[in-house]
Amino acid sequence: MNSLVPPDPQEPLVAADLKEDGDFSDMLSEQRILLPGAQMLTAFLIILPFNGGFKQIVQAEKIVFLATFVLALTSLVLLSAPAIQHRLMRPLNDRARFKRVATRQIVAGAFSLAIALILATNLVMSEVFGHMVGLVMAGGIATFILCLWWLLPAYLKRMHGY
Repeated sequence: MNSLVPPDPQEPLVAADLKEDGDFSDMLSEQRILLPGAQMLTAFLIILPFNGGFKQIVQAEKIVFLATFVLALTSLVLLSAPAIQHRLMRPLNDRARFKRVATRQIVAGAFSLAIALILATNLVMSEVFGHMVGLVMAGGIATFILCLWWLLPAYLKRMHGY
């Protein structure tokens, strides 16, 4: 079959097609893990300004809140984009390209979520325990996320071929 011609939707699935669908299933499962975190953080940030004590935070904390809120919203949009795009673009003519774009969106969404989690940690810990504790805890969470989300997978892929 010519690779430039889109597949006929009536053709039976072959092994390569099933592998492609498996990759989509993996992508969907990954989004089921990431999306609730982005949703919960965004929901928390949406209600935060309506709490009585929010007006008493200092300007620097308001800037951290703004950055956290924008990053949480960005992560929510990026993480949900592949599902919406997949639904609107069906049937996919170029599955490999769609997967590459969706993967980039998910990684960008995870990056935005990571930064939002770090800033949220700083915001909450600074309010409860003070600025220095907030910075230390945010640094700890940043290191934890960096190691588990980014460095460990890179190491495992390089050293063990995952």
